[in-house]
Amino acid sequence: MRLRNITGSREVIAASHYVVQEALQPDCPGTWKEIFGNDHPLHIEIGMGKGKFIHTMAKMHPEVNYVGIEKYSSVLLRAIQKMEQEELGNLKFLRMDAEDINKVFGPGEVDRIYLNFSDPWPKDRHAKRRLPSREFLARYDVVLKQEGKLEFKTDNRQLFDFAVAELEPAGWKAEIITYDLHGDSDLMEGNVMTEYEEKFSALGNPICKYVIYR
Repeated sequence: MRLRNITGSREVIAASHYVVQEALQPDCPGTWKEIFGNDHPLHIEIGMGKGKFIHTMAKMHPEVNYVGIEKYSSVLLRAIQKMEQEELGNLKFLRMDAEDINKVFGPGEVDRIYLNFSDPWPKDRHAKRRLPSREFLARYDVVLKQEGKLEFKTDNRQLFDFAVAELEPAGWKAEIITYDLHGDSDLMEGNVMTEYEEKFSALGNPICKYVIYR
C-alpha cells in the first residue's frame, strides 16, 4: 500500500494538536511567535516525509522552533505517530502544498529552510514544480530573513545540477556546494540524516548538498 493512500489519515490529521489547523487563515503569516509562545528562531522543512530529520533536529535544538511541511496526508501521519511516541514542544506540522508558503509565513519570518530529497519532477515541463527551482527560490526569498540560509540535500545528481544552475538567475549565492557530503568529515559533523539519506548512502549513492543565501 502506498503511504499516500492510507484510509483515515486526513481525519487523524484534522484532530491532531501537532498540526497547525489554522495555518491557511488570512491572519496566519507573522503569528508564529504567538503559535509557539516564544520568540525563538523559526526553521522549516518543506517536504518533510515521515519526519525523522525535523523531529531529530527539534530534539537536538530546543532553542529553535521547527515547522514540518508535508503535502501527503498519509506521509504526515507517520510524523504525527512519531510525535505521539516522543512529543516535542518546539515542533509543529502543516499539511499543505509548498506553493502556498507565502500564505502561511510572513515576510522575513523564517530563519532557515531545509529541502531534503525533494521530488525531482524529471520531465522538463515540470521544472517549475521542483522545490529548488527559481520559481520556488522567489517564494523563499520573501519568507526568509535577509541573513537566512537554505540547505538542500539530494542523491539525484541531475536535480542537484539543475538546482545549482538556478542560483545565479534567481539571485542566490552558494556558501557550500558538495557532491559527496558523506566524504567530507567537516560537513558531516552534526549532519542529521533523513530516511532517504540513510537508504541511499547505504547503497553507496553520493549525497549532494548546498547551503545558499542571497
